[in-house]
Amino acid sequence: MEYSPPPLFKQGASARVKMTLFACISIALLLADARMHALTAVRQVVGTVLYPLQMAALMPRDAIYGVGDYFSSLSSLEKQVRELRQQQIATAQALQQAQLHSTENAQLRKLLDARGHVPGKSMLAEILYDARDSASRKVVLDRGAQAGVQLGLPVIDNQGVVGQVTRVFPFTSEVTLLTDKEQAIPVQLLRNGLRSVAYGRGQSGQLDLRFMAPNADVQVGDILITSGIDGVYPAGLAVARVSQVENNGNGAFGRVVCQPLAGIQNHRQLLILMSPPDLPPRPPEEEPIKPAKKGKAAAKEAAAAAAAAAAATPAATPAAAPAAAAPAAAPAAEPKKDAR
Repeated sequence: MEYSPPPLFKQGASARVKMTLFACISIALLLADARMHALTAVRQVVGTVLYPLQMAALMPRDAIYGVGDYFSSLSSLEKQVRELRQQQIATAQALQQAQLHSTENAQLRKLLDARGHVPGKSMLAEILYDARDSASRKVVLDRGAQAGVQLGLPVIDNQGVVGQVTRVFPFTSEVTLLTDKEQAIPVQLLRNGLRSVAYGRGQSGQLDLRFMAPNADVQVGDILITSGIDGVYPAGLAVARVSQVENNGNGAFGRVVCQPLAGIQNHRQLLILMSPPDLPPRPPEEEPIKPAKKGKAAAKEAAAAAAAAAAATPAATPAAAPAAAAPAAAPAAEPKKDAR
């Protein structure tokens, strides 16, 4: 059943006619624009008028895309930052290792140079750790009895004397530093040859020149070297530099404080001097001669010796006893004359 508007409202052509008409117009416009470019100006005007509307319509889409790109780029940047930080840490560690190796190589070259100036045989050693006793100044080296280390061997670096080997284990050895309170080393001033003995001061890391006369020719900045008279350290090794001189008029001795030259706190590689100094042997010790005793003590000893001799000799006749006793009385009389 078809419904149609009442005759009063019927106007114009039908829908099919309109569709056909508009289709023909569209085709004609397409052909005219394609061949003669007749609608170029119209298209530009329409595009200009509709551009703000297009931008307004695209704003939500662009906003969504922008938010997505922001979070995506933020995540990517955070990942890159983490990777760069890890690379920075790895590079810093590699740089530190390179600097450490460079420092060690420089120290080894200096030790090799110092090795050529030290008489006798020497051996390279490395500090493993400090000794457990905090009250002493000792370090443990990676060379022991298996490498030929012995008690009393001196230890140096390229700057000066470090200490002396005081304990030896199969694979390690313990070195007591010069600054230990139990250590003393004979030294002399390089400037004038004045000899003295340097004693360690313990945790302060310094040395003392004790029993120095107040008028001794010692100045701040003087260099102390080993004198070699102890038979342990070769002569001429650098020991310390004078840092403080106090000459008090009230005291019998001056106070001289020295700073060690060896870089024990900066270096790990050291040299152990395996050959002791070439010194002539010590003369044999002579027994002390007892002084002659005088007075009553000498008389008593003489009488005791005579009595022992008489008891050991068998008596031939009864009259022989007084005769044997007579010489014993004679030595006793002589000390009395001396006493007078």
